[in-house]
Amino acid sequence: MKEKTLQLTRAALIAALYVILTFLSQLFGLASGAIQFRLSEALTCMPLFYKEAIPGLWVGCVLANLLTGCAMWDIVFGSLATFLGAVGTYYIGRKKPALGPIFPIAANMLIVPAVLQHVYGAPESYWYLMITVGIGEIACCGVLGFILYKAYKKVER
Repeated sequence: MKEKTLQLTRAALIAALYVILTFLSQLFGLASGAIQFRLSEALTCMPLFYKEAIPGLWVGCVLANLLTGCAMWDIVFGSLATFLGAVGTYYIGRKKPALGPIFPIAANMLIVPAVLQHVYGAPESYWYLMITVGIGEIACCGVLGFILYKAYKKVER
């Protein structure tokens, strides 16, 4: 029972941090749209440490998308991208942590541009959005996530 409570608490904490960091990005207009730099995406490294980070990231993304006024398509499919990225990070990244960020980067680069294309009615913009979303994901998941991973790994010992 104690372990389940700890896992639920971790998942809730990750979800809450995701929402807070998304709001921080939103203050600068970078949480959604063509140019995205969600600080919360750095948390996508957490499935390397805890399986319960998967639902934590998904719930955090759903809540963040709802609370920042995203379109329903983004709430559903943007959150699905975060969920799929977290699952990939957990299953593959645990064996090869350096590959962990590839999954949330790829999931968001493929799914989010299609959502934005639909929401904004810009059918010719997929490749442009793939590049802009990809740059933000590489910066947040790849660079900030790697820094968070290294720092957390030191503390975890």
